[in-house]
Amino acid sequence: MPTISLCMIVKNEEMHIARCLNSVAELVDEIIIVDTGSADRTVEIVSEYTSKVYSYPWNDDFSDARNYSFSKASMDYCMWMDADDILEETEKDKFLQLKQTLSPDVDIVMMKYNTSFDEAGKPSFSYFRERWIRNCAQYRWIGAVHEVIPPNGSVVYSDIAISHKKMNAGDPERNLKIYQKALAEGKTLEPRQQYYYGRELYYHKQYEEAVSVLEQFLLSEEGWIENKIEACTVCANCYYCLGQEQSALNALLRSMSFDSPRAELCCEIGKYFLEHGNYHTAVYWYETALNSPHNDYSSGFVLPDCYDYVPLLQLCVCYDKIGDKKKAKEYNERAGACKPYSKAYLYNKQYFDRLQIS
Repeated sequence: MPTISLCMIVKNEEMHIARCLNSVAELVDEIIIVDTGSADRTVEIVSEYTSKVYSYPWNDDFSDARNYSFSKASMDYCMWMDADDILEETEKDKFLQLKQTLSPDVDIVMMKYNTSFDEAGKPSFSYFRERWIRNCAQYRWIGAVHEVIPPNGSVVYSDIAISHKKMNAGDPERNLKIYQKALAEGKTLEPRQQYYYGRELYYHKQYEEAVSVLEQFLLSEEGWIENKIEACTVCANCYYCLGQEQSALNALLRSMSFDSPRAELCCEIGKYFLEHGNYHTAVYWYETALNSPHNDYSSGFVLPDCYDYVPLLQLCVCYDKIGDKKKAKEYNERAGACKPYSKAYLYNKQYFDRLQIS
């Protein structure tokens, strides 16, 4: 059975860290904590779980800090978590089973990362991340922000999920400042970092600059396909904010030049036509979303609701607008089967009940 070093970088995480370590400590063989300058009780708390606590001067580079934590590991695999991550009770048996059955030739285990949740606690946003990485010099982090270990070698996908459950807001300026500092120092952002820099500009409402950066990324022959597709969505959002709706639609349609339609994009295109009163065209796109294959093992961001609940609910709206109340009700009932607690579904149900649609 392989052994695992949990490698974490932390700073001022007294609110989260015990919850994180309690969720996984009994499942790993070693805990490595690298503190990058805490001024609270973080070091005191983690010292109750491990003696392998190290200080590392923060230099605006997450990869450097993570690589330092990996350098202290002595087990077969390195596993990373952030302080506000947890392994839910429902995942622990699967975690142990994978540990007991993992083939010795596996280099990287990809696991789901659930980062947003609906009102019932079900994941509403997730993607795969490298989670167990063979402990050798071949596998090291790259990227000052949104760091990554590019998957290569023998890679397996697991449905085990780590959940990101932040209890307080972080510094919203941090990532943008790191990118701007790197650019001021004359550094060149590689394609993946260019994509994330564009996203940061969008988050900070610098829409025109965000589009400029993302256009450079989209025109590059390099970069991950999933990032290209997601960049089209971010560009569309920028154009909407700039009042350029046709450009937004063009950006969404452009995503299909990189690969087959994703349900997430189809829902966005359907929304465009719904809001413009073109209900039959909106139906086409929501039906396309509903019938899109769910690629559980892509490296892209996944909005599970876009594969069933969202298009079903929006098809209900479209058919109601068209005047086909019976079909609208049928789609609402299907949406309710996905999320019986949904306020939108329950509101629609009352609407159809009042109309006495059978």
